[in-house]
Amino acid sequence: MSTSPQQCPLRARRSQNLRRLTCAGALLGAISVAFADGTNAAVAPLMAPTLPEAGVSLFRVVGALALVLGIFLGCVWLFRNWQRLAIQRGRAPKLNVVETRSLGGRHALYVIGYEQERFLLSSSPNGVTLLTLLPTAELPSEAIVDKTAAPTPSFAAALAQVLRAK
Repeated sequence: MSTSPQQCPLRARRSQNLRRLTCAGALLGAISVAFADGTNAAVAPLMAPTLPEAGVSLFRVVGALALVLGIFLGCVWLFRNWQRLAIQRGRAPKLNVVETRSLGGRHALYVIGYEQERFLLSSSPNGVTLLTLLPTAELPSEAIVDKTAAPTPSFAAALAQVLRAK
């Protein structure tokens, strides 16, 4: 079902205007190229720009790709290890999962420690339930201070004692 230009004069006029605009654009493009160097020469020879060496271009592309991948992997590592970095900065976690026992399926028992307190929790598909409070945790053997032992001297006193011995 094609229409002739007599049947659709608007379509014929549009295609004619489009051809005129295309020719005008090509002419303006040629004129701007001819006078781009600032000379008044009516016709300037058109030369293709020289291309950079393939080795340099390949090196730049591979270098940019390596940089982007390095930044991406660094961000992923930082995202996954953020909590570990926070602990190393001196903030020791107060809440810890001391022990976990699976009871099969989706049921488990957890011993949770918060500072010196401990709790026994159960986990099931219905939710988490506090079963009981456990006795307070004992301090680790390194933290137990013997009252009968001599107090440790300060750094300055220990340094002075070592220097006197020499």
